[in-house]
Amino acid sequence: MSHTLPVEHTDPINSQILAISEDLIAGFQRQPFHVIAEKSGVPLETVLERIRAMQEAGIIRRVRQTLLSTKLAHGALVAWKVPEEKLNAAFDFMAKDDPFSGHVVIRSTDGEVSGSGYRLWTTLKVPVGQSLDEHAKVLMRLTGATEYLLMPANGVFALGVGHTRRKTLEPGDKSDEPAVMMTTATVELTAEEWRVLIALKEELTLEEIRENPWTQRADIAGVSLERFCEVAETLNSKKVIGRFSTFLEHVKPSATGERVTRFNGLFHWAVPKGREIEGGAQVGRHYCMTHCYWREGGPQFGDVNIMGVVHGTEKGRVLEHKAAIDRHLESVGIPVSYTNVFWGGRSEIKPSEISPKVYAEWHAKHAG
Repeated sequence: MSHTLPVEHTDPINSQILAISEDLIAGFQRQPFHVIAEKSGVPLETVLERIRAMQEAGIIRRVRQTLLSTKLAHGALVAWKVPEEKLNAAFDFMAKDDPFSGHVVIRSTDGEVSGSGYRLWTTLKVPVGQSLDEHAKVLMRLTGATEYLLMPANGVFALGVGHTRRKTLEPGDKSDEPAVMMTTATVELTAEEWRVLIALKEELTLEEIRENPWTQRADIAGVSLERFCEVAETLNSKKVIGRFSTFLEHVKPSATGERVTRFNGLFHWAVPKGREIEGGAQVGRHYCMTHCYWREGGPQFGDVNIMGVVHGTEKGRVLEHKAAIDRHLESVGIPVSYTNVFWGGRSEIKPSEISPKVYAEWHAKHAG
């Protein structure tokens, strides 16, 4: 039946569903598709068949329960210097052979500026107790990279996607209040919590897009469905559960040539030391920001300390959003000593693995 249904994200009913399902279903939900139906005003049966159809067509690349992995693993944004002739091979290795690298992007700047020699950017996570630096050194050996810079998040001000919802935003649209910074301190989990978490986080199959999607996951975790939900709710209270989300394919065009986005800009701002929380809160309150963090870029990146990402179908529009944020920072008295945009090119987006077992097996395989 799915091939007879409209599957493009621009279809009115699909847009109505996606405006909710991309990033507005917070925490763990026992029946997440019921919540999407309720919030979107689209009948449950239609929600299920449309999400299945879009996933089957590749418009939705994955449906999954996200985790707040900053609470579960050590993480950092990593900028890599790689010889030009090795750049694409290094990209391929990070994207295909390193499960701990998530977003893998080749970036460029509009001119030669601070940090423009760092072309490959990744997100990296390693299990608690392991070393980001050690893992990065192994990746450098395996890819031929010559240098890397680890930029852990000191705080998170915005974390969502919502491409469908953001298409109609005007530059400068923002919340009434500054964003509240989320911390990145890790938490301890029991063995049972880890079993449920590992089962919970994997993307849903087409067959699991149904009224009760967690039945098979409870079996995998070796607990009853009721116990699975209880443990998941405990994980939720520990603030390690993110959102339930349908992730659109926003890098590659659909079969008909439609794209969700064409440009993504990684924005950099250097605000005065001691005002990072204030500056990040003012940037993160802008609805266009899909991500916004306090990260330290150091002298390689003009001592930048606030970073964020904006997506759009037109480069000029993305720059209009940045200009509006720049004006806002000036209006609230936050000076910026350096700012820049790193444009995304070739990209691969995947969840980062956080399993200690997988980490140990990977390093055993690549030792020496």
